[in-house]
Amino acid sequence: MRTNFDTLKALALYSVNSLKQGGVIEFDIADREALIDAMATEYGVCFATDEDIRDQAIEEVEDKMGLDSLTEDITESEMFNHARKEIIKSFSGENIGGLYLVESLHQIANRMAEFLLNCELIEDVFGSDEDIHSFLVQSIRQFNPKRN
Repeated sequence: MRTNFDTLKALALYSVNSLKQGGVIEFDIADREALIDAMATEYGVCFATDEDIRDQAIEEVEDKMGLDSLTEDITESEMFNHARKEIIKSFSGENIGGLYLVESLHQIANRMAEFLLNCELIEDVFGSDEDIHSFLVQSIRQFNPKRN
């Protein structure tokens, strides 16, 4: 399965649902879609999608080869495949639901806890910082775009 911004939105939807059901956040239901979009955008800083990796690999090949000497379908080239593999390796192969971790899971949970506390779309957040952090770590670990 190829991951892209829609996968980040699926993670955000899963997170919002889990947080709401777990009694961690309260928000106006009219703001639900905006909250999911905002959370997906924040997750975009924490995770790299297949689409991000593809774009980064193309950029690396363009930098090495120059725009003039590129073939029609650069994604079929050996150089592109090598660049892509090196980029994935730089994430230590760590991924959740096909999303590659740019930061550690604990850093992601810290970032998202901060997001929850500062997001104007969320009316109230319940629990200690540690409880919220633990809830987020557990919730993110369980994400699977095929199931959720």
